[in-house]
Amino acid sequence: MTTTASLWNAGQQLQTDVLLIDDSVSDLRVLMDMMNLKDLRVSVALSGERGYQQAILLKPSLILMDVCMPGMNGIATCRQLKAHPAVRSIPVIFLTSANDLAERLEGFAAGAVDYIGKPYEVQEVLARVGVHLQRNLAESEPAEPSTGAQPSEASMDVRLVVHAQQVLSQALVNPPNLDRLARMVGTNRRRLNEAFQALCGQPVFGWLREERLRQANSQVSGTQTPFSVLSDALGYSTPANFSKAFRQRFGCSPSEMRAQFQGAVEAELEPDASWVGPSATALDPSHNRPAADQAWR
Repeated sequence: MTTTASLWNAGQQLQTDVLLIDDSVSDLRVLMDMMNLKDLRVSVALSGERGYQQAILLKPSLILMDVCMPGMNGIATCRQLKAHPAVRSIPVIFLTSANDLAERLEGFAAGAVDYIGKPYEVQEVLARVGVHLQRNLAESEPAEPSTGAQPSEASMDVRLVVHAQQVLSQALVNPPNLDRLARMVGTNRRRLNEAFQALCGQPVFGWLREERLRQANSQVSGTQTPFSVLSDALGYSTPANFSKAFRQRFGCSPSEMRAQFQGAVEAELEPDASWVGPSATALDPSHNRPAADQAWR
């Protein structure tokens, strides 16, 4: 039986980078120990400024970053990352001990894909990290040339998960049951669930729930689509169920998320009052930076 660690390695081709940005050495050690459980390659930074520099240099697959840091805090660092074309697509997960709605909304508006609360629960951290790393793999994995060699069990499980994710992403409203999904990707339900558990940190339909909410967050923040339409398109039985699931996952209602995001965008686009004349914003490139380039990978 393939181990969890080897599956993660296969999925990331032994090149996985998780950049940890936190001013607390003790918290960094805890996170590093967790990442070592999955044999992930880790880099660390003790400040937002240094983390930004390392992100550009290393281009990690995922960034875990504390919100509250001296100097450039996590929100400001995330905005800078999302304004840089070389690293804007890297998912950022915020780490926080606070349970403040305004802070979470500000983080999502800045471009974060997720939050992890302190104190850390190992299973939660690894599940969330696994989800976002695997999503990157599913979206960026190139087609492999045929060599005639038999693929390893680990690489086969990666392919099964990627194929199943593609099927589910195209059938959010009416997904196949687990037995049918397994047949569609050429395996059985037990192996498929085990592969998802190992690679994503959760079973198949746990991943599906997260995918629906991921798309919900992106659509709520980045479009004006009515919530009733989103609810139907994402497979929720009623708008009320959609709103309840959204609030449980993100700590706020869809309308609160949209209002906060749009307010941040409007504030970012507002001309600098110190300039006189209609060409002021055109002369200052910083005014053209998006406040929250969504980086759901």
